[in-house]
Amino acid sequence: MTARRRRDPLAKQLVDALAERISSGQFKSGDRLPSEQDLIDEFGVSRTVVREAIANLKAVGMVSTRQGLGAFVLRDAAILPFRIEESTLEAVNEAISVLEVRISLESEAAYLAAIRRDDAQLARMREALDTMTAAVEAGEDAIDADLAFHSAIAAATGNKHFLALFSYLGSLLIPRARVRYGHLEGDSRRQYLRRINDEHQTIYSAIERQDPEGARAAIRLHLNGSRDRLRAGGDFKATAATG
Repeated sequence: MTARRRRDPLAKQLVDALAERISSGQFKSGDRLPSEQDLIDEFGVSRTVVREAIANLKAVGMVSTRQGLGAFVLRDAAILPFRIEESTLEAVNEAISVLEVRISLESEAAYLAAIRRDDAQLARMREALDTMTAAVEAGEDAIDADLAFHSAIAAATGNKHFLALFSYLGSLLIPRARVRYGHLEGDSRRQYLRRINDEHQTIYSAIERQDPEGARAAIRLHLNGSRDRLRAGGDFKATAATG
């Protein structure tokens, strides 16, 4: 185990402790955090751990640092930024909870994409879909193409926030990336992936004919199926395919 890995849990504990004090109001906007030495003495950690924790708090917008003066609580720092801890997704229930957020987001994205998409955006969806089909027939998983297809739908909404949220949730949790289905081999595995691609084709067709309700229903069916497969799988791995 590397020194970095040994440090990480300590830095996280310190981040959590300081974040709780900020969110509870113990440390208010503009307050200076305890000095490095005070934190070392209180928490029994090294200077490196303290600096790593402060860097993490700075990265999420809770504190700012001033050369020679220390770290200071930022305004509105008590309102924690939205963040999903990837390590929690090893729990099936947590993974399903995040997928439910994705279902809501992408259902509306598909609805808007069907109304607003242009020919270039539709062409990007078609290209991604064709790439997925070719990969499946070659016995591959097409992770990047699957993400590209869903990203193209989000982009076609014309709303940058849909794309930003999908980019975060989609890359974090594509169910087939975590459900273990390695027991499927050969034709069975190909049939499984073909079924997924048929669902993608249905979504594409609705967007192509500019049928917003059809697009919304198709993507909900697809992602609800992903949720069901996630529940049925119940066993996770950090690598492999898409959803």
